[in-house]
Amino acid sequence: MALAGIGFVLWQLRRVLAYPQGNDTLRSIAAAIQEGAAAFLHREYRILAVFVVVVAGIIAGFLQWQTAAAFVLGAVASAGAGYLGMYTAVRANLRTAEAASHSLQLGLKVAFGSGAIMGMSVVSFGLLGMTSLYLIFADDPNRLSYITGFGFGASSIALFARVGGGIYTKAADVGADLVGKVEQGIPEDDPRNPAVIADNVGDNVGDVAGMGADLFESYSSSVIACATLGLTIGAEQAGGYVALPFLVAAAGIVASLFGIFIVIGEKDLHVSSTSKFAAFFCKYVKHVDENASLKDLLDTLRHSVWASSAAVLLLSLLTVLLSGVSFYYWLVILVGLLAGNGIAHATEYYTAYTENPTRSISEASETGAATTIIQGLAVGMMSTVFPVIIVAIAILLSIWLGFKADGSLSAGLYAVALSGVGMLSTLGVTLATDAYGPVADNAGGIAEMSHMPAEVRQRTDALDSLGNTTAATGKGFAIGSAVLTALALLAAYVSAADVEQLNLLDPTMLPGILIGAMLPYLFSALTMMAVGKAAHAIVLEVRRQFREIPGLMEGTAKPDYKTCVGISTNSALRQMLPPGLMAVTVPLLIGFVLGKEALAGLLIGTTASGFLLAVMMANAGGAWDNAKKWIETGQFGGKGSDAHKAAVVGDTVGDPFKDTSGPALNILIKLMSIVSLVFASEFGAGWLSF
Repeated sequence: MALAGIGFVLWQLRRVLAYPQGNDTLRSIAAAIQEGAAAFLHREYRILAVFVVVVAGIIAGFLQWQTAAAFVLGAVASAGAGYLGMYTAVRANLRTAEAASHSLQLGLKVAFGSGAIMGMSVVSFGLLGMTSLYLIFADDPNRLSYITGFGFGASSIALFARVGGGIYTKAADVGADLVGKVEQGIPEDDPRNPAVIADNVGDNVGDVAGMGADLFESYSSSVIACATLGLTIGAEQAGGYVALPFLVAAAGIVASLFGIFIVIGEKDLHVSSTSKFAAFFCKYVKHVDENASLKDLLDTLRHSVWASSAAVLLLSLLTVLLSGVSFYYWLVILVGLLAGNGIAHATEYYTAYTENPTRSISEASETGAATTIIQGLAVGMMSTVFPVIIVAIAILLSIWLGFKADGSLSAGLYAVALSGVGMLSTLGVTLATDAYGPVADNAGGIAEMSHMPAEVRQRTDALDSLGNTTAATGKGFAIGSAVLTALALLAAYVSAADVEQLNLLDPTMLPGILIGAMLPYLFSALTMMAVGKAAHAIVLEVRRQFREIPGLMEGTAKPDYKTCVGISTNSALRQMLPPGLMAVTVPLLIGFVLGKEALAGLLIGTTASGFLLAVMMANAGGAWDNAKKWIETGQFGGKGSDAHKAAVVGDTVGDPFKDTSGPALNILIKLMSIVSLVFASEFGAGWLSF
């Protein structure tokens, strides 16, 4: 099934690249974006290659060469999925702009089609890598411990890619908005703005390549955690428990393809030109017309996700029966899917501008930037309630069903991990709904810079607004699954490290929990300050160009785009290292100094604190962004009004919230857990044990 998914990726890539590219102006702007994105990723990957070689050497020296090899494969696969997504996105953006000049439906099809390449690359590469390793080490009883190295490699690349790309994209975005919109009063993506190309490059390296590596890691870690816990149940059919997460992931590829074709398929396909099987699916293809509202567009993508969820449930029933495990585990998969869709619905409610929370931020903008920020923070904090309740219920139900199935705590924890696999089983389509957003955003920028007709920008803005909501939904899936996976990895770590019991009154336990709860705040502070420093440099450079280049504001002179691209690139690559290295080194430090029990406390504190902070930041950022877009539809004075300027300030505060610090936290949670699991056998009582 992984190979079938890769086959779809190649077919769909050829299909997307076949769409018209538009005129020479569109092509020249898109070429500048492609050049900047490729240059950044090449430099980033060269730095990460050094990190991968060093860490692989350490793993081979202290553990096993097999784990080191799996680590390298996980890193390469994660980087490859991110690069392929970026490669597609920077070529789909001008094609989306050209398609939007014809119809909203065609624009959606091209943008979503490029997102589908990202989604299917992640699940196919991840499943192929893990399955290949499992087969290569088939005769080795420690094969699953080796495969944890694959997750470690994927997590490492994901964190650096997400943080580095996030710093790049948000520094350029904030700098462009503060000088362009607020100070100069020119539209978003105006070609006179020197930071506009860097902003569009950032959408691709952060929101596509970084996000792809992020969710590749989420997907891989959930399968690895579940398979690892399958060995702890101790039943005769242990092989079935290990195989089940792989089979559910394979079923998810089929289900995701069904969901993708609902959006990109051809409704008028004739039975004579294809099979009756294909014609059956064509009945479910959704089309949107030119008068479609945000709700209509959202419903189209919702139908895609819901159809995939229904399909994976049917296919998962077969996988449960084939694996020879209890029927209760099919109910666990159902719990995971329902929890994922529940978190998605809650996220949509708090971030879509069709709903009251986001509109309340727009209303608060009438009285200035301060009230905009206060209301946005409040909405973000309030949005944590439902995801926490949903995840808590999912954990309790999963443990209960696991007990019903096999009557042990090990089975209950295995069920929690399986619900995380269920939540991410339709990642192929949920990531497509997420990854298409930056393509639509870029398409709008290219349309603005090439002076295309106003209706083209209106269509791309509609697609972009939808992308903000679906991106927040994708982050909700990733964060929710991160908690379930982190809990499963913690259980696997406790087993691998031979931790007999966890006592809150143990002298090292509470310090471990407190340090763990602090780390997401330290991590977020480092990433936010990195964005702030880089944005500061961009703002000074853009101001300098407006001040010193004659005729720039009048449009008779061209800005120096490359300088802003260079500032963002250098700042992102320099400042991504401290937070990334912290995530790898702190668990090792705590494990060796305070001991294996303190490290378990650290993971508990990080998971609880990071979950809440990640949800708050992602949703507050999404709500601020869409509150600005609600005003831009003509509400509260529309573009250029005082309310709009205040909303732009809120949006710039929310940018690093939702696209740098917030989404990187779910990687932090799992990376620290998987580092602990990989080195579990090396930890003991600790150098400072009592």
